[in-house]
Amino acid sequence: MTEPTDHTTEADPLRKEDDVAEGGGAPAQTKKKTLGLAKLTHWRTAAFFFSLFLGLTIVFAFSFVIPCPVRPQYLSVWNHTFPEAATYDFLAVEDANKDKVKDVLFVLKESKGSQNANCSDAGLKTPCVVVSAVAGTNGEMIWERPLSAEFHWAQCGLESLGEKGGGCLVSHSNEVTAIDKYTGVVIWKHFQLLNLSSTLPVLSVPDLNGDGVGDLALVYPSPTQTLLAFLSGKTGIQIGSLVVLDTDKITKHLLLSPGKGSHYVLFQKDSGLYGWNLQKIAAQAGVEKSFKTNNRWESKANNTSGLIPIYQSGSLSYVLQTGKAGDVTNLLLVTGGAVELVDGNSLTSVWTVNTSTILSEPSFGHFNKDGIIDILVEEDIGNSTKRVVILDGKSGAMLWEINLLASPNSPKPASIDTINSFSVFMFWGLMSSEANFTSVLSVERRSYMLYPHYSGVLLEKSHDKDHIIAFKATLLERGRHACYILLTGPEEEGATGTVVLRKQKLKEDIPHSRVIHIGSRSSQETNEDIKEGFHRLRFSAE
Repeated sequence: MTEPTDHTTEADPLRKEDDVAEGGGAPAQTKKKTLGLAKLTHWRTAAFFFSLFLGLTIVFAFSFVIPCPVRPQYLSVWNHTFPEAATYDFLAVEDANKDKVKDVLFVLKESKGSQNANCSDAGLKTPCVVVSAVAGTNGEMIWERPLSAEFHWAQCGLESLGEKGGGCLVSHSNEVTAIDKYTGVVIWKHFQLLNLSSTLPVLSVPDLNGDGVGDLALVYPSPTQTLLAFLSGKTGIQIGSLVVLDTDKITKHLLLSPGKGSHYVLFQKDSGLYGWNLQKIAAQAGVEKSFKTNNRWESKANNTSGLIPIYQSGSLSYVLQTGKAGDVTNLLLVTGGAVELVDGNSLTSVWTVNTSTILSEPSFGHFNKDGIIDILVEEDIGNSTKRVVILDGKSGAMLWEINLLASPNSPKPASIDTINSFSVFMFWGLMSSEANFTSVLSVERRSYMLYPHYSGVLLEKSHDKDHIIAFKATLLERGRHACYILLTGPEEEGATGTVVLRKQKLKEDIPHSRVIHIGSRSSQETNEDIKEGFHRLRFSAE
């Protein structure tokens, strides 16, 4: 008897036992589908673990390998005291250590710096001039650079100096020295021309010698004539020849661009204010450089001298550039009896406000929200009293005023912009309601903060009676850390004594300030609410 041929186990030994138990084999399509699902499941598992591994790697990298940026740690207040030193009316605020926080640059005359930057080690006679940079965050010394005395002026923020721009130029003794603001290293040094001292700050001018770096113009006033020399910003070497600007002594100057790429140098002398085309000055020096001209300015030029009269009077005290209106920068002129805004394009008067004697250089800020910069002036009204007035930049109309006792040795006013389109104004003096103000002024001085939202309120802060050499209110970072910097020292210029450099965070003054309500404009809010409002202010670098 033959054996059955359908014996599954013997005929197909590779067949799955479970298939036999079910009574037959699965179709080929079902087997392929099962295998595909199994493979897909494996791929999904692999993808999940790969994603998990990748995510953990990124977290690990950002947590441990790539450190998170650390914000600079500020001291709200710091002091630097220099015994047996002299100082000058110069303060610059620049980032000198590349931490994106502005630092303080100033000048001393002393025998030894705080980093042992000895005058003798630098081969200089003692005492010498020491240019120093101090960290805005904590007051630590960043660098010091000894230079030969005497000091004439210093100017920082010059983009034509240094590898990354923003260097400082110092006029001292019979030399002009360019210093890198990041390291304090001397970039170049040259002797003053014709043994004359450049007693006026430098002008930054466009590139004249074609090396791709902006250049400089130094003005050398003397009793008989005023000379100008162009210097290469890159090397300090003179460009072209000396130019005789005028037979009169020029007391002040500035570079103005009255729109459309034109450049004019403005000179203030005893007879008034005059402009001269930079291209014509360069041509006088033998430098061929083409600049655009302003037809309205040129139409007013003197046919013989080429000078453009802007204001002809000997009573001119201050000439300031205001914020731009479009692509034109306007001029603010302060004379013996008026404050006048002049259109920078047409040289016509925008408005004029009659005043008495102006006590200090005006300050700019925003009192209203029209986007046009307003002007704060301090006017002498007699009897040791001054009137603090804020003028509308658009019309010259008075927006705010108060009378204060004129404290001696008061710095000029200042302001810092906020993100609310207003500015915080800061000025000095004493409320006229103070009894026996003569004795009060002899022992202290007071500063005031005004915020236009609380136009009927002032915050009053008392200060020591140290003699103020220089004062600056500023932001140390873009949009934050509003503060003011005071440089105090001996009253007599160049005299030796104790010099103190102090930084004070503006909001640190608020708890120690007195809220003063002003007449009918007084705020209905409580003093605590007003102080809290000042605390909530956020500042803007624009």
